[in-house]
Amino acid sequence: MPVYRDEAVILRTHKLGEADRIVTMLSRRHGKIRAVAKGVRRTASKFGARLEPFMVADVQLYEGRSLDVIQQAETLGAYGAEIAGDYASYTAASAMVETADRLTDAEGSLQQYLLLVGALRSLSRSEHTPGLTLDSYLLRSLSVAGWAPSFGACARCGKPGPHDRVVPQLGGVVCSDCAPPGTAHLDGATLGLLGALLAGDWPAAEASAVDTRARASGIVAAYLQWHLERGLRSLSHVSREVPPPL
Repeated sequence: MPVYRDEAVILRTHKLGEADRIVTMLSRRHGKIRAVAKGVRRTASKFGARLEPFMVADVQLYEGRSLDVIQQAETLGAYGAEIAGDYASYTAASAMVETADRLTDAEGSLQQYLLLVGALRSLSRSEHTPGLTLDSYLLRSLSVAGWAPSFGACARCGKPGPHDRVVPQLGGVVCSDCAPPGTAHLDGATLGLLGALLAGDWPAAEASAVDTRARASGIVAAYLQWHLERGLRSLSHVSREVPPPL
């Protein structure tokens, strides 16, 4: 049977039998892969620790009739322990891998892979507040998938902004002429934060107020739910607490 190698980030795992696991991975070149890792649930297995969610590994597999089989795995990014040790980071990472699972398929996307690995690495290093890292990842992953939100020009008619009304179903901000009746106005600080998260402007994002972040997170969640057609199960568990300054 054909054997192949790839880099992959572990999205989720499921028990199979008494000692095996089914591992779902997003790989660099082969898209999303579901494969069996044999014997990894035995207590003496070091192999299994390399195939836990949020880990990045160099894997060797051979093609099976229904599921591929993982033969080897070498750690490339050991992010799992650092992320699991912090509740806010863990819940944010869980929402990230669920999003990646929903947005990718067997064809895959190198951009989605690199985006996810970068976000998990950032979480493990505590480079930014977990909630901001998550919202930035969600906006960017949707953009890579072809659903880039507009926070400048009107998403419907293209009229130059700034505009202060956001309609997730229409793709972002809309002008007063395109806004459906009853559309609520959004303050400039929240719109600025959304634009900063999409562009990766971290100084501007980190300078935002707690209530501004809460409003922006609501917009991001609504936009994500609209395009995925149903919400993420893990998103309801995300901790939005902002750590006190050092």
